[in-house]
Amino acid sequence: MEYRSACAWTHTDRWLSVDDIAAYLGLKRDTVYRWISERNMPGHKIGRLWKFRKEEVDKWVKSGEADEAKDNGEE
Repeated sequence: MEYRSACAWTHTDRWLSVDDIAAYLGLKRDTVYRWISERNMPGHKIGRLWKFRKEEVDKWVKSGEADEAKDNGEE
């Protein structure tokens, strides 16, 4: 008998941790925490942990919200 998980998760369905999203974006984890508080980076707090959906973060970055030039008046 073949074992099958009751949950049919794919790799893209997985929630990402702060370390995962930092690695994905090529950032330090401190930058992720700063962006959560200062730039409203989309994340979901589950207990003490922050979790992220790759699609939400991609959309947020593409919208220009992660652009530091906006904060410095360099638009």
